[in-house]
Amino acid sequence: MHASKTQNPQFKSSSSSQKLSKMKSSLFFTSLMAVLTSSLMAASAGSFYQDFDLTWGDKRAKIFNGGQLLSLSLDKVSGSGFKSKKEYLFGRIDMQLKLVAGNSAGTVTAYYLSSEGPTHDEIDFEFLGNTTGDPYIVHTNVFTQGKGNREQQFYLWFDPTKNFHTYSIIWDSLQIVFLVDNTPIRVFANAERKGVPFPKNQPMRIYSSLWNADDWATRGGLVKTDWSKAPFTAYYRNFNVQGSTGSRFMNGAWKSQQLDAYSRRRLRWVQKNFMIYNYCTDFKRFPQGLPAECRK
Repeated sequence: MHASKTQNPQFKSSSSSQKLSKMKSSLFFTSLMAVLTSSLMAASAGSFYQDFDLTWGDKRAKIFNGGQLLSLSLDKVSGSGFKSKKEYLFGRIDMQLKLVAGNSAGTVTAYYLSSEGPTHDEIDFEFLGNTTGDPYIVHTNVFTQGKGNREQQFYLWFDPTKNFHTYSIIWDSLQIVFLVDNTPIRVFANAERKGVPFPKNQPMRIYSSLWNADDWATRGGLVKTDWSKAPFTAYYRNFNVQGSTGSRFMNGAWKSQQLDAYSRRRLRWVQKNFMIYNYCTDFKRFPQGLPAECRK
């Protein structure tokens, strides 16, 4: 079971409100991209029976439609989760998710890569639920040798509960890129020259879980889970991986998927309009100086 290692960072509500007002302008583009991405992904999707194990939650985790769909559910007794059968060292990981609909306050849907042990590496997507009508928050983090505290948070420019959307991680020895519907939202660059460890030696499995985190997930824990709305359910489909399993390399096409000029413009657009927290600008949190990777 995945648990958040840090408290939900605080951010200025005025900035968040301004960014909320910009979300509506991109709905048509988002719908078009989602359709195109879904079509591309469907051609290469594998089977959840073949690629994953249901790890906890009893019958709250289910695989159906001949292995093409997976669901996780949360009720007052338990959440649920799954993990990949294989470990991966570098590659591109794609998964389509449709998040918990309605009043999802207090819930967290986590989708992440992680190795094991006290000095583990980890690459996180966490989707923080909210009250009906308020937007999800996408919480991202990177752990190296057991240390995280590298949070960036975003609103999405669409409703992630209405349709499936693709959430991707590209991971190589130079950088980690987080993408939503093939739009980059975050890049974590290798800063070993500055003395910052980078995850490059520990193979990781893919994990996902749906769990109750109402002590911090929504407005810092002020809004609690409404159990009258349970069970809460998230859906998964069209898992795809390009990369290596241990020492065996698979399709190497992902290596050429670096950010081109258009992708860099999209990254700047997301970070300008939808980023609501960035640890690299939180001077109050780091009064002795920002982390080394944040300094130019």
